[in-house]
Amino acid sequence: MEKTNIKDRVKEIYDKKYKLLMSIPILIIILSLILVSYKYITTGDLFNKDISLSGGLTITIPTEKHIDIKKLTNTLSNELTGKQVIVRELGSGIQKSGVIIEVDMDGNNKEEVDNFINKVEFALGFSIGNNYSIEFIGSTLGQSFFRETMIAVLIAFISMAIVVTIYFRLLIPSIAVIAAAFGDIVVTLAIVNLMDMKIGTAGIAAFLMLIGYSVDTDMLLTTRVLKRKEGTVLDKVIDSVKTGMKMTLTTIFAVLVALLLTQSAIIKEIMIIVLIGLIVDMATTWFMNVGILRLYTDKKDSQKNSIT
Repeated sequence: MEKTNIKDRVKEIYDKKYKLLMSIPILIIILSLILVSYKYITTGDLFNKDISLSGGLTITIPTEKHIDIKKLTNTLSNELTGKQVIVRELGSGIQKSGVIIEVDMDGNNKEEVDNFINKVEFALGFSIGNNYSIEFIGSTLGQSFFRETMIAVLIAFISMAIVVTIYFRLLIPSIAVIAAAFGDIVVTLAIVNLMDMKIGTAGIAAFLMLIGYSVDTDMLLTTRVLKRKEGTVLDKVIDSVKTGMKMTLTTIFAVLVALLLTQSAIIKEIMIIVLIGLIVDMATTWFMNVGILRLYTDKKDSQKNSIT
């Protein structure tokens, strides 16, 4: 009896309050656009870039000794005031083979590099001698990586928009799918900025994944509402919500497991962005896209009735 009541309530909300529900993600997207725009105006960047995009120094130290990554990061951050420091473990699972330390530093300044190595040895508590390798990514190369990755995201988004438009051949439903994907990216980016999280090439890859994930649920919804003949629009929407939420929640569970088990900073960066994006997608798809489709189908039905 209780399950029936919940189901009836959900149906009633979707039937009577869909315009109100639609306005929630739209307002969040507008607010997110303002936050991202403010970030760009004040800093010249859409987000905080890590060393892989901004340039810096990377030192790889192979060692079988146990290293407290958190302690090493804190010590180096305190020693290198004003510098961005990222420390990652080499190896997988319980088998560790060393550390990778990244810092936004000019690798052409030998004195500064030598001073950095001394601070690393102090933080580690042992001498590394010549048992390390250094790689320097210049700011120009970092900017080149950034341009290329942003172009990749833009091409992916445009390609998605073209495929969606060709498939549905209807302006409003196609715009709804594209708007939902755009909203997922913008809102996720705004949340990442509020978290003061730094994004590298791995983060850009996560946003590419997010485009695919967001289109999945929107295509499911739009296809069932427009292509299926049996049932009312509301029945089709509810059916889409059931299937789509199962897909999203399954993916969220897998992402959470990866976040809990992985020690890789790169995988964590990807999983955090995907997790935020999936949560945002639930609102943009099941509130905003549903509302747009309801308005579209209602208008279409009223035009048919007026003709007859």
